[in-house]
Amino acid sequence: MKNFLLIWLFCLAGMLVAKPQKATKEHRELIKQHIYEDYKQMYRQPSGGALIYPYLTPGSRQYAHVLWDWDSWLSDVALRQTLSDVGSEADREEALTYEQGCVLNYLAYTSEKDGYMPMVVDAESDPNKIKPTDIYGTNMHKPCLAQHAAFLVQQSDGKAEWLREGFPRMQAFVQNYHDHHRHEATGLYFWQDDLAIGVDNDPSTFFRPKGSSAGIYLNCLMYKELRAMSYLAERLQLPEDGRKYAAMADSLCDAVRKYCWDEKDGMYYSVDLNLVTYTGEPQIIFGKPFVLHQGAPRQYPCLIQRLGCWSGFMTLWAGIATPEQARRMVKENLLDERTFCAPYGVRTLSRLEKMYNIRATHNPSNWQGPIWGISNYMVFRGLADYGFRKEARQMAGKTIALFGEDLKKNGALHEYYDPDSGAPIMNPGFQNWNYLVLNMVAWLEGRNVVREF
Repeated sequence: MKNFLLIWLFCLAGMLVAKPQKATKEHRELIKQHIYEDYKQMYRQPSGGALIYPYLTPGSRQYAHVLWDWDSWLSDVALRQTLSDVGSEADREEALTYEQGCVLNYLAYTSEKDGYMPMVVDAESDPNKIKPTDIYGTNMHKPCLAQHAAFLVQQSDGKAEWLREGFPRMQAFVQNYHDHHRHEATGLYFWQDDLAIGVDNDPSTFFRPKGSSAGIYLNCLMYKELRAMSYLAERLQLPEDGRKYAAMADSLCDAVRKYCWDEKDGMYYSVDLNLVTYTGEPQIIFGKPFVLHQGAPRQYPCLIQRLGCWSGFMTLWAGIATPEQARRMVKENLLDERTFCAPYGVRTLSRLEKMYNIRATHNPSNWQGPIWGISNYMVFRGLADYGFRKEARQMAGKTIALFGEDLKKNGALHEYYDPDSGAPIMNPGFQNWNYLVLNMVAWLEGRNVVREF
């Protein structure tokens, strides 16, 4: 009787959980039709304010006339897939103005002297007030501008001359990161604060002390950024610079593997830099001089943050994880239904974390559990690159079913979703990196796949 009751309760629990939709040809066709008809709504002309060049916007009412850093880059990767699928030569020529404009708008507000680059430029911004007073004490553009530029150069048969004038400003931008956003003892890059970090409320950085978080997401982006800088330098016939950035990338890869990999969990994590410095200076304790900690001064430069965040899987996308590390991450973490594996993709925070929630929030947007199109895509891309084709197909299928059902029921895509039911949570009309689902469709169908640098 006891065993029968347990079986009945288990079956009841299964019925209460919404069964995920399976990706169908109808879903794929809905997605194609929607994106093919809708993609030009991302195009924006300069409006006479802070934005000087044409650019790409994430779409929806909330982001109607704003240029965002990693949004514009990844939107462009999806745009190129659309143009590969159905675009004419005239369409590609038209798009190039908007694509290059995303890079050029940012370079217009970047100085060779200090390398500060804003993360966002609003059409209504005052051009004279875009740069903050303390440029080294707050976050700036995420390290993806060189990746965006390198992507466009690759898509244009290696033609990089349009970047020559602005390349010194790109170099200053990377140097700014190296000089002011890098932890000397570990070689890892860190966030200055939790302002607009991309994965907005990632607990490893959100509400934590300034300069304390060497985010795994940030370091994966920086690794690829340095690779992109090396490539661009080579295309601009600057071989010495190319070798320098390649060496910097190699050094960062070593640092990430050394400090961010957790052998116990088989997972990459962000690390905590908020440690007291050992000075060796005597203090008066119990009425006499005493050097605190002198018997065992700290021998480690950081502490790992065992917080299950999806961005650890970005080491697959970046190519940092070793093959054995990748195997463990997938088998022990990604496929675990208690933590990351959800019916509609990868939870942005492990369900076992105390902070896990899927509430609708804006400023910050919620990355503490909901499904995002971009996290699904980047995990998919890493799986495919490391040869996990079955798992990559599953991730693509989950994303296609999620977006296909949203279009079928609501006629629009949303910013993020419930991991178990697939219900949209907020912001209808969100285009942006959601359109990367088209790149997944092309991969599944065996067609030409456009991918980021």
